[in-house]
Amino acid sequence: MRRISAVNGIAGYFGSPRVLRRLALASIIANIGIVVTGGAVRLTGSGLGCPTWPRCTEDSYVTTPEMGIYGMIEFGNRLLTFAVGLIALLGILSALAQRPRRKSLVQLSILVFLGVPAQAVIGGFTVLTDLNPWVVGLHFLASMAVIAAAYVFWRAAFEPGETAPAETPAPLRTLSWITTVVSAAVLVVGTWVTGSGPHAGDQDAKRLGFDPESISQAHVDLVFLLLGLSVALWFAFRAVGATVAARAALVLIAVELGQGLIGFVQYFTHLPGILVGAHMLGSCLVWLATLAVLRATRIHQPTATTGPAAPSTDDARQPEPVAAH
Repeated sequence: MRRISAVNGIAGYFGSPRVLRRLALASIIANIGIVVTGGAVRLTGSGLGCPTWPRCTEDSYVTTPEMGIYGMIEFGNRLLTFAVGLIALLGILSALAQRPRRKSLVQLSILVFLGVPAQAVIGGFTVLTDLNPWVVGLHFLASMAVIAAAYVFWRAAFEPGETAPAETPAPLRTLSWITTVVSAAVLVVGTWVTGSGPHAGDQDAKRLGFDPESISQAHVDLVFLLLGLSVALWFAFRAVGATVAARAALVLIAVELGQGLIGFVQYFTHLPGILVGAHMLGSCLVWLATLAVLRATRIHQPTATTGPAAPSTDDARQPEPVAAH
């Protein structure tokens, strides 16, 4: 009886909507942490601190004293993958324990979890290819995809019951998608800038060979395009009375300006490692803010009933989609 009671207690805990939301948010934070610590590996020249994969050396799965600080940094980043995977696994258990169970939530939780081994494999290829900059860039972009999945999972955890979409005009939804595509393009070209710069992760690692000034200018041009689209969205949302979407667009603009400031300072100070790391964190925040704008065009409202229903205590505590930023 005690064993059954304990099992029921665990199921009840993970079946709490609040626990589900916290685990989904933890997945976002953990995956951002992987990006930032991965950047630390590269910025400290520790990219080949563990020279092989999946082992750290030919004879050991863990770092050895002979490998020094570089081995510790690289192996520490690998260990974080297990923490990210555990959080994602708990997210699946919580999604399965929800009553009523929502198929879409379970699917999203599984998608987030599958991103962890996929990232580990790509990370392994970065080592096995001696930090090929194309593979390193793919590793970063894959993290952005997992962060996107985790964000959608988190937002979906706040959408109980039958709902109907808000009436955001179709042209603004299209403009939001265009903005999202441009934001993704900024990330892609940003990996080319990094792959042409000095922070290779190892002194013998290859570079892409692009002219640093030319590729940086292309990146800046895309950033200005993204900023212009974001400002246009803000004005358009305000014009149609889409308050939540306008607020999300304003947050996006603020994050873009902060990220742009870091970018300009790091360029004119010859790419100090601390600022490059801050810029990588900023990239995650810009991407999340972009997703928040896109999500705000699809905010769900309760379906019409015979009379207005009083919000539940849990619903009253739900944050706006832009609260994560």
